Amino acid sequence: MIRTTRIAALALAIAPALAFGQTATWNIDSSHSRAGFSVKHLVISDVKGEFDKLSGKAQVDETDLSKSSVEVTIEAASISTRDEKRDAHLKSADFFDVAKFPTITFKSTKVEAGKDGALTVTGDLTMHGVTKPVTLEGALTKAITDPWGNSRRGASFSGKLDRKAWGISWGKVTDVGAVVGDEVKLDIQAEIVKEQPKK
Repeated sequence: MIRTTRIAALALAIAPALAFGQTATWNIDSSHSRAGFSVKHLVISDVKGEFDKLSGKAQVDETDLSKSSVEVTIEAASISTRDEKRDAHLKSADFFDVAKFPTITFKSTKVEAGKDGALTVTGDLTMHGVTKPVTLEGALTKAITDPWGNSRRGASFSGKLDRKAWGISWGKVTDVGAVVGDEVKLDIQAEIVKEQPKK
């Protein structure tokens, strides 16, 4: 009886540690990640761009993905649309005003796990000095081991937002419509690397 009680007590003591062990930190590999977007130009075409410099991490709970979380920081000045003149305008006070607001951040507030690995991530997006909620839809790939022994997985998410809600309201209207559309489509592609225990 005493032995049984001791075993039960030991199991109760170990259980929290085992549960905690299912959550791991995964860091964004910035050299293999991008935060992409597209916006309508004159109503007829999509202009695509991306932010080249981003960092962040995800806390992934393998047993219950809804308990996971993610934080991302983007350098606003790293915006690239393959046109230097346009990029300079986007960095100016007319749009992102990168001198005043150098970073864009996203911090999740809720993660919902769906079928076949689908994830819905809701979080606070802070951009141009304004914080508002954004919802992203996507998934994580299964983990692989890279040639250097690191555990990696891919993250692919999409969403959309109204840029004017963040105070980015510059725009001219012509006879054919707005020069720059208000709706911005988001396309996030990232590789994340599992953090190794410190020795």
